[in-house]
Amino acid sequence: MKCPFCGHTEDKVIDSRSSNEDKSVRRRRECEQCKKRFTTYEYIEEVPLMVIKKDGRREGFDRNKIISGILKACEKRPVGMEKVEAIVDKVEKELQKNFDKEVKAGVIGECVMENLHKLDEVAYVRFASVYRQFKDINQFMKELKDLLSKRA
Repeated sequence: MKCPFCGHTEDKVIDSRSSNEDKSVRRRRECEQCKKRFTTYEYIEEVPLMVIKKDGRREGFDRNKIISGILKACEKRPVGMEKVEAIVDKVEKELQKNFDKEVKAGVIGECVMENLHKLDEVAYVRFASVYRQFKDINQFMKELKDLLSKRA
């Protein structure tokens, strides 16, 4: 580490602390030459997760798109914003845990549906109808029958 005051490259760490909800480390340092103190921060370098769309295009992961889709599915349902945020947080953590660089959009959709199914069945069916692009009433009815059979 180069001293910001004298440019000397030797220093010692006086104090280290986690900061920003354990996402960074704050270090208080002292220059070996001029004895002045300065603070540095270390962050984990995060590589943005890329989403592979159905048509093969790639775009950066955007949690706001998931929030928007869930909010549409939960319209006029007794689902608070904190529960929507909790689902998105859970989905995002699972993706970060299981995927390094790329994830298919289908994996994200299935993960959202799994969590919506546990939260609100109507919102789940709404989300599934858009996500799975039901072509006719038979596909929709099959999904409803599957849902009802799981409840029994």
